[in-house]
Amino acid sequence: MNHITPQSGIPNSLKRLPWVSRPAPLTARPRHGDARLSIRGGNDMATDLDIARAATLKPIAEIAARAGIPADALEPYGKYKAKIGLDFIRTQTDKPDGALVLVTGINPTPAGEGKTTTTVGLGDALNALGTRTMICLREPSLGPCFGVKGGATGGGYAQVLPMEDINLHFTGDFHAITSANNLLAAMLDNHIYWGNELGLDARRISWRRAIDMNDRALRAINSSLGGVANGFPREDGFDITVASEVMAVFCLARDLPDLQQRLGRMVVGQTRDGRQITAADLKADGAMAALLRDAFAPNLVQTIEGSPALVHGGPFANIAHGCNSVMATRLGLKLADVVVTEAGFGADLGAEKFLDIKCRLAGLNPAVCVIVATVRALKMHGGVAKSDLGRQDVAAVTRGISNLARHVENMGKFGLPVVVALNRFTSDTDAEIAAVQAAIQAAGAEAILCTHWGDGAKGAADLARAVQAHIAAKSARFAPLYPDAMPLADKIRTIAQQIYRARDIALPADVAKRLARFEELGFGHLPVCIAKTQYSFSADPTKLGAPVDHVLPVREVRLSAGAGFIVAVCGDIMTMPGLPRRPAAETIGLDAEGRIEGLF
Repeated sequence: MNHITPQSGIPNSLKRLPWVSRPAPLTARPRHGDARLSIRGGNDMATDLDIARAATLKPIAEIAARAGIPADALEPYGKYKAKIGLDFIRTQTDKPDGALVLVTGINPTPAGEGKTTTTVGLGDALNALGTRTMICLREPSLGPCFGVKGGATGGGYAQVLPMEDINLHFTGDFHAITSANNLLAAMLDNHIYWGNELGLDARRISWRRAIDMNDRALRAINSSLGGVANGFPREDGFDITVASEVMAVFCLARDLPDLQQRLGRMVVGQTRDGRQITAADLKADGAMAALLRDAFAPNLVQTIEGSPALVHGGPFANIAHGCNSVMATRLGLKLADVVVTEAGFGADLGAEKFLDIKCRLAGLNPAVCVIVATVRALKMHGGVAKSDLGRQDVAAVTRGISNLARHVENMGKFGLPVVVALNRFTSDTDAEIAAVQAAIQAAGAEAILCTHWGDGAKGAADLARAVQAHIAAKSARFAPLYPDAMPLADKIRTIAQQIYRARDIALPADVAKRLARFEELGFGHLPVCIAKTQYSFSADPTKLGAPVDHVLPVREVRLSAGAGFIVAVCGDIMTMPGLPRRPAAETIGLDAEGRIEGLF
């Protein structure tokens, strides 16, 4: 592996001394038979959890000091994680912004892509090159941790730590969001019980309860059963916390006053004559904001190599807007020369929403986009079964590149320069890698081979240099895909045709009428948030690669007045996932010393 040397020809602002130096090699207990060990690296017999436990963490005050955060601005949660006080954050608002780098990916497959791992590896590599860099990530949801995905803190030597804490409970932010959501639900039903002064129509209540767990049994329920003392029976249901509007509001609010105002604007239902009833009408916004006050402060942690990372907020990208909090991103931009952040799932979902919703509402201007792919995943998009991914198949890779190439082209529509991070596995052959690099070069971008899972910062050094070059060139001309003034149906159609390559959208009459009603109420200027499967450009998860000429079926639309967008639910996507036949929870437990096992 080549030694890391600073790149010449970049601005002086990108040549500050590195915050960290490469730590001594870590040791890890070998474990055989783990599918996650197939990635190239010096310790490819160790699991992510093994590597995380072998790391030597620095006191969080030391990490904060390197980021320019004084000790008295920290609210520690143990030795290795802390919240950053809102008073300190307010003192940073007049500082200039650093450069914003978005990491996204191809449509995910069971073969794995490594988007969070690449975000961490790139941040570490930029720091090692001397560029003062902050990493901004979402918090993991308990649903995927106990369902199918496992943890969401990166992997190998490109992880944020403490891994077990972050994946399970962390600083309690999701519990606060869940409580605030359900406080509103309780106050709504209580209002109806005590006379319903606002005239809420029980048939038109749109507010749902929330829990941060995959539980299909709660998708649709009957509540208030058991007689007069328990209220008026009605149909109800739960969303997973990460899909709730409270989560979206939490992540898009600029400050505490904005948070409370957004909470107050959330619509909970209608009267018989169609008048919208909000959380402010129920006088619930103040108490909800009080529950969220402490959680609203961003969380500071560290990577294995000592880079600072802000991990805050966690909406899903297939059913929500899929980005970390505006609070954390804007703070990172004030503290660092470069912020590396990620958006959930593939670029058709997370990146599109990051650019059309988060950047639009928060006034952010990204400088470059990194798209993560693997040869294995491209083979799956090319029609190869997961069991056959270990065999060389250049033809399948070539077919699957259509998915990656479309994402590259799509990001160009937002005016962003693109770099492809090709996350290497040991089974990848030189011929397969060359096919990807040649195709992406023909598409006008560069595919850079990365080995940060096994090599940490060194394995992402070339990627970091390419990102530095794009930042220095200042070639980004960012603009959202559609204007605010475009009608809501046309916004959905624009995303479907420009990003998904659909022929058109299928808009039932009742859905079209509801969109028209939103416009009548003054919400026509809002962006749209598409909820659909993450596995395909279409609404059909079996259509891999780069399908064209399909129709996007819009099943329903929802107003998120507090968050500031319209949700379009497409196909069979659910806002409350279910557990798989063999959930990851079955293999998670404690060893004889009380340490968590089975979390990855």
